[in-house]
Parts: sequence; C-alpha cells; structure tokens
Amino acid sequence: MPTNWRATVRPGIILILVVVITALHYLTSTSMHHYHDIYRRLYYIPIILGGLWFTVRGGLAVALVVSVLYAPHVLLQWGHSPATELEQYLEILLYNVIGLLTGMLAHREQEQKLRYQKTSERLEESYVKLRNQADQLLEIEEQLRRADRLSALGELSAGMAHEIRNPLGSIRGTAEILRSGIDKDDKRYEFSEILVKEVDRLEGVVRDFLNFARPGNIDRSAVEIDKALQEVIVLVRQQAVKAGVEIELDCCDGLPTVLGNAEQYKQAFLNLALNGLQVMPHGGKLTIACRREKDELQIRFIDIGPGIPVELHDRIFNPFFTTRDEGTGLGLAITHRIIDSHGGKLSVESDPGAGATFIVALPLRQKEAG
Repeated sequence: MPTNWRATVRPGIILILVVVITALHYLTSTSMHHYHDIYRRLYYIPIILGGLWFTVRGGLAVALVVSVLYAPHVLLQWGHSPATELEQYLEILLYNVIGLLTGMLAHREQEQKLRYQKTSERLEESYVKLRNQADQLLEIEEQLRRADRLSALGELSAGMAHEIRNPLGSIRGTAEILRSGIDKDDKRYEFSEILVKEVDRLEGVVRDFLNFARPGNIDRSAVEIDKALQEVIVLVRQQAVKAGVEIELDCCDGLPTVLGNAEQYKQAFLNLALNGLQVMPHGGKLTIACRREKDELQIRFIDIGPGIPVELHDRIFNPFFTTRDEGTGLGLAITHRIIDSHGGKLSVESDPGAGATFIVALPLRQKEAG
C-alpha cells in the first residue's frame, strides 16, 4: 500500500470508528446496558489500530480521545449507578493501558523490522562485494593462465628464432637464385614463386612469435591517439583498397592524450585494423571511432564481417587460437598483451552475422582525467 495513501486513509478509519462508537453510546438508552457493554469494548478496535499503525503515540492519542469522549457519557448518564460508574472509569484506564502496550509492541516490531531490513541490505552489499571479488578472482586466474602461456611461448620463441630464421634465409636466397635462372613461362618459375612466398610466410610467423614474446619498450610518453590511428590507416590503405573495404576514422576534436609507447600502440591498432580487413575479403566498411568515456579513452574497431560466436569471446585473445586457416593466432594475443601492459583493457562485442566491435579502453593521465 502506498505510504501517502496509508497516511490519509488510516487516520480516517480510526476517526470514523471512534465517532460511530461514541454516537452509539450517546444515542442508546442506559437501560440497554448489554448494548453499552458491547460498545465499550468496541472502543478497543480503534485504540489497537492506532497503536499498530502509529505505535506508542498513535495508541495513546486514540486512547486519550476515546477517554475524553467517553468520560462525559459515564458522568452524565451513569452517575445514578456508582458501581457501574466505577467499572466504566476502570475501563477508561484500561483503554490507555491497552493503547500504550499496543503502541510499544508495534514500535518494537517496527524496530525489529528495520533491523532485519538493514541486515538484509548489509547481506545484499556483502553478496555484491563477494560476487565482484569472485569475478575479479576469475579474471586474475585467466590472466595468470595467459601469463603462463606467454612465458612458455617466450621460451619457445627464443629457441625457435635462431634455429629457424637462418635456414629460412638460406632457403629464400637459394629460391631467388633458382627463380632468376628460370624463364617466366616455365612452370618451374611458378613453383619457385610459391617457395619464396611460403618462406616469407614462415618468416612472418617467426617474427610474430618474437614480437609476442619480446619484452616491450618501457619508455612511455604522452601519445596522441588520433594521430597514431591516422598513421595506421595510411599503412593499411592499400590493402583496404584491394579488398574493397572503406575505412572511416571517427574521432572527436580535442581528444586527451594517453601515456604509453607510441610504436606499441600503433602495432596494436595495426593488428586490429588488419583483423577487420581480413574478415571482410569481399568488401565492406571498417569504422574506427574514439571517444572519451569518463576516466578512459575508448577506441572501437567496428567491422561488418561474419561476427564472432559468444562462446569464443574469451578465447580469441589466447595465443595460437584463430578461426582462419591461414592465421597464426597471435595478432589479437599480441594486441591484448600490449594493451594490458599499458593498463588498458581489450574486449569484444559481437554476434554471429552482425559484425564485431573490438574495444580498446585506455586510462587517461591523471591531469587529463581530472
């Protein structure tokens, strides 16, 4: 029941009961004493309601009003019967006792109810804190698992670099020598081309391993994100033209700077831009939007590709995980490592068939955030 409605109706109900019962007393002849006995006891209804609804003040107030209204009736109409008059005065005393007791019990019940409500609120707050802590623990656990994978990958990469890169260089040089001595119309020329391309691809895989495992440059300075994004667009423009993909940069004027390493930021943004181009090989649109959101700067890479199933959202940033046959599964992992090392967060929003949005959230410098 609404509080305003209660505040209006409840006093009205009590007032009507008191008025009706009092009228019955004054309008009924004293010879009909059985009816007066009933009316006397009917007074307990509004007194108890006053105590229940308005605690001690309400119970005593109604009891006093009833006493004031009922006392003249006892004095004027029952004065000829002293024994009955005394009994009715005792009844008036009992009205006030009942009003006081009912009000005290109601007050105690309300206090207990408030304590229960406060306890419930504290339990709810504790539950929310525990749930947040559980989420943080799960996130930390995932970060630890990813760190273990990165550590293993670093050791693997260091050994692979020396064992693979030198033979690859020799193979590529030999293939180029063989290609130069073959006529372009000869089918063997095509095979030598394939050999060179595959060597280049393997070289790129090794380079990705090294980029992923090599500690980043810790030198940091103020970076203008919009300029870094413009440089990235210049780098991928030719590939976008070949794929028929339109690139749109949507950044507000006067964006604040962020603290970090400009080259690493460009590498991360380049990986995200290339990822967007690769999921749209037959054309589309890649939108790069940057906005300030409270104490962070958000950069969104929005494509209109096939999208990413929800169950894969937590896996696409793991090393070696890829949904493309020709992918190495390191591009997004490298990007996640770079953003995480700068104190930011990388997340994805996507539904199958509705494209994907990769969100980079970077913390602002203190003076920029203030």
